[in-house]
Amino acid sequence: MLNDPLANVMSNIKNATNSGKTSCKAAPSSKIILSVLKIMQDRHYIGSFEVADNGRGGIISIQLIGGVNKCGAIKPRFSIKKDGYEKFEKRYLPAKNFGMIIVSTSKGIMTHVEAEEKKLGGTALAYIY
Repeated sequence: MLNDPLANVMSNIKNATNSGKTSCKAAPSSKIILSVLKIMQDRHYIGSFEVADNGRGGIISIQLIGGVNKCGAIKPRFSIKKDGYEKFEKRYLPAKNFGMIIVSTSKGIMTHVEAEEKKLGGTALAYIY
């Protein structure tokens, strides 16, 4: 039984990258997972991905390009104030301006840098570097 599908996708990506694979599959898919993967693809951490419908939530096929050192879901999903991103950068990222925290805000899912620029608070979903 899956309790956190986003955490399962992130660990699948990390494990497949560490073992040297060029692709991985994850199930089930959701709008949040697809938004996180789209951000990762835009920042060149992963290659393309596609969703295949299997009648039970869908299977995501992800092409890996070796850009991921570490990634994971943030549990519990901490709320972050608009001026509180630095604390989470120190906690989850190895250095300043290296990697990103993916945040769910009232204006959609985005990186912590974009949320800081737009002066938005939100909920921390995942980190990647």
